[in-house]
Amino acid sequence: MADDSGGRAFIGSYTSAGGRGVVAAAVDPATGALTETGASDAVADPSYLTAVTTPAGTVVYAVSETADGAVAAFAATGGAPRPIGRQVPVGGSAPTHIAVSQGHVMTANYGSGSVSVLPVGTDGAPGPVGGIMRHEGHGPVTERQRAPHAHQVLPDPTGRWVLSVDLGTDSVRICALDTAADALTPHRETPLRPGTGPRHLAFHPDGRHAYVLGELEPVITLCRWDPAAGLLEPVGETAVVPDGTTGLAYPSVPVVSHDGRHLWVAVRGLDTIAVLALDPTGERATLVTDVPCGGHWPRDLALDPTGRRLYAANERSGDVTWFTVDPATGIPHRIGSLAVPAASCVVFA
Repeated sequence: MADDSGGRAFIGSYTSAGGRGVVAAAVDPATGALTETGASDAVADPSYLTAVTTPAGTVVYAVSETADGAVAAFAATGGAPRPIGRQVPVGGSAPTHIAVSQGHVMTANYGSGSVSVLPVGTDGAPGPVGGIMRHEGHGPVTERQRAPHAHQVLPDPTGRWVLSVDLGTDSVRICALDTAADALTPHRETPLRPGTGPRHLAFHPDGRHAYVLGELEPVITLCRWDPAAGLLEPVGETAVVPDGTTGLAYPSVPVVSHDGRHLWVAVRGLDTIAVLALDPTGERATLVTDVPCGGHWPRDLALDPTGRRLYAANERSGDVTWFTVDPATGIPHRIGSLAVPAASCVVFA
């Protein structure tokens, strides 16, 4: 929802770690600066959000990353987010990601290794869970990959397919959404290199390429995407940390520039934003540099609707930092920050 202040941002945070839940902020159109306008702690640990336009207006959906797992909806008007109805169980444990497609909310449930589908009512509130797709498999990193761990679910750019990224099975599943049954129908599974621990995926603006980020190994897997066939084909890998890097490096999220020339990756532990250049084919990436994220443990990275600014949600330092992006080089330059305890994600509406 745009307004005279330049729009709004919504920030998820872990209430169990001192966060205020779903935090709303006004966005200054000239500088990108965030000013908090209110918060709601109606849902425990709303670690990931998404904002969509529905017949009821702009609605922010949040997961509740708890053992029982739930999803909730918030109205995006007013100073503070206002709950719409009650939170709804998702039938899975520790949901870490949420997406909306064709009138349905979908959650990736890390703890139970599953993806849940819930219909959306006319008021924007999610209804009872319909289908639950349970992943199967494991990976070679025993402490993290003994079982499936669905970490992200998102529709492809055409809206025809739904992809779920699983850290535990080193794979991406492609499904079709059966809107009548409120369920996902499996189509195919794309294996990735064992032990990389895929966490999140981002599409190129051409709709024909995608980039899968590993958490257990700091690499990006470059893929071709065939939307007609629902086929994801890995074609190469690129490291997202410099050669010789030592110490903890746990990448969290990839972001692609609107013009398809740059790819950014937040790296926890190193507390950096990696800057990669994409070639015109979209199938080769080169690590250009990295810059400090402005805080500690960047759990999320988001590009604003203009494509001119990046925002990092730094979980352990409790802030959101923002950067202007050089359009020629893709290099971010830090501008400011907003204190948000236990910040986990940023979305715009």
